[in-house]
Amino acid sequence: MTVLHANERTDFKRSSRTKIRQEGLIPAVVYGNNTENKSIAVNSKDFIKTIRETGRNGIISLEIGSDKRKVMLYDYQIDPLKSEEFIHLDFHVVNFKSEIDVDVNVNVTGNAAGVKDGGVLQQVLHAVSIKVLPNDVPDAIEVDVSELNVNDTITIGDLNNSGKYTFNHEEEEVLVSILPPRVEEVVDSGEVQEPSEPELVDGREENKDNTEEA
Repeated sequence: MTVLHANERTDFKRSSRTKIRQEGLIPAVVYGNNTENKSIAVNSKDFIKTIRETGRNGIISLEIGSDKRKVMLYDYQIDPLKSEEFIHLDFHVVNFKSEIDVDVNVNVTGNAAGVKDGGVLQQVLHAVSIKVLPNDVPDAIEVDVSELNVNDTITIGDLNNSGKYTFNHEEEEVLVSILPPRVEEVVDSGEVQEPSEPELVDGREENKDNTEEA
């Protein structure tokens, strides 16, 4: 299990949090499962490395000095001006016997038959909420679209959860669909075409009485 080291924080002034971030640390809190709440700070690079290894919903061994807790990342805040910079983290202590609600990414796999026929694949949900025991959290929900034809859909009710978790969605909610090919319509403006100009005879307009001007 991935280990993430943390230091306890005792100074809660705004200037202190700013200083922490300038030192390459992220202010955070850890709580839950009848344990003492603690304000901590973790190294930014170590945290990013940990999340890449465990995934967004992975279980982390958080070490705060001699205090060790099994936690999951519950929530986080990102700097609105620097989309890749975390400014605060919430860790929740795991109770392995109690189900939790987590969001899991939806990965679409396969080449849909309907797309080969000119249809357009539309992925409605890119993540789903499930209720699951911490040790059974999947890395992602795989949705195979290989057999989908034009106008076919895959709903929540079509998914196989292997009995390890339940979806916090209605069974009729659509995940993926194949839309019909787009057909360009010919638009009739309703305008009446103007009569054409008189034909030219030897480079001149033909007179109605077929006589030439003097």
